[in-house]
Amino acid sequence: MDIAFRRRKLEKTFNTEKALKKEFGERMARTIAMRMAVLKSARTLTLVPTTRPERRHQLKADRDELYAVDLVHPFRLIFEPNQAPIPRKEDGGVDTDRVTAIRIVEVIDYH
Repeated sequence: MDIAFRRRKLEKTFNTEKALKKEFGERMARTIAMRMAVLKSARTLTLVPTTRPERRHQLKADRDELYAVDLVHPFRLIFEPNQAPIPRKEDGGVDTDRVTAIRIVEVIDYH
């Protein structure tokens, strides 16, 4: 999967192990690196596991076009499809079988 970042600072942080550890701590940095490897290796969004430890899931309410994977509880890695137009199913939902590019939005505890 192609991966972009919403902010340049986030991209710089994710692209160096030292910066990732400095920003998030060692345990979280390891977890982020593992989730990024899973995301990069998946050909489409459907291939990102919906079971633990990744647990890909679509968010709801005002974040309904966003997805998340679990990090160190309670944090999540938030991302969105990065295609124009976003591939859709007949019912209007996102067609995860055709999403081949994502944009990393943030790491957050939204609970």
